[in-house]
Amino acid sequence: MNNNQKYDIRQEQSIELLKELHILTRDGKMNQDSRRKLKQVYHLYQFIEPLLNELYKTNNTISLVDHGAGKSYLGFILYDLFFKSKEDNFHIYGIETRSELVIKSTALATSLNFKQMSFLNLSVSESITSNLLPNTIDIVTALHACDTATDDAINFALNKKSKYIVLVPCCQAELASIIKKTKPQNILGEMWRHPIHAREFGSHITNVLRGLLLEAKGYDVTITELVGWEHSMKNELIIARYNNRKDNKSINNASQKLEELLENLGLKEKLKNRFLF
Repeated sequence: MNNNQKYDIRQEQSIELLKELHILTRDGKMNQDSRRKLKQVYHLYQFIEPLLNELYKTNNTISLVDHGAGKSYLGFILYDLFFKSKEDNFHIYGIETRSELVIKSTALATSLNFKQMSFLNLSVSESITSNLLPNTIDIVTALHACDTATDDAINFALNKKSKYIVLVPCCQAELASIIKKTKPQNILGEMWRHPIHAREFGSHITNVLRGLLLEAKGYDVTITELVGWEHSMKNELIIARYNNRKDNKSINNASQKLEELLENLGLKEKLKNRFLF
């Protein structure tokens, strides 16, 4: 068995790219942390690939924005596995706040001749109004965008009228800190009386609210796990597809549930600007 088979590297994957991303060492080996990282990206790719194929049935060009790109593992692997064989009728944008990572990713894209990639030193919220990005974006991804950056990615996608949104949220601390100070007038407060429960419930309810918000904006939403929990505790995957339905019944239903949930949890006033816009 060669190293490619040993590490479950896809047959069409560029080994040189994995070395440049430091997932593989120069002698073709991989440590456990890199193996977990690659497994997560490959699993996410399996969810994104069908969406890209659907887009190509109707679109002449495809635009994809990856928020909180970091070292841009996802963007580079998407380019290598899916886009590289296509004509130049696509563009991938990586949005990242750390300028040193933007510089490195830009240099790597140049060295690989990945011409249809751009990296922008912006926060997710800044990218919504930046003139460096198109007015519409077909697909938005955010892999482990921390805390409220995932909500900013959703806001970005809504502003850019994205057809598909793929999110793996991370470090959802904001709501936990809010509910610790919230005293609802019912038994629900027992769900977060202990700090560990506040943290876990805060994370859970944040994604429930995100799912309802996307449904209220006309998306079909699937929430599932990305990979086995032994690989990552930040494992919840949100996939949203804009459905373009003429019937507003499901949209109104989701809006009502969202408002009612916020009301019952005593969070409406604190979170209305985030979830009720």
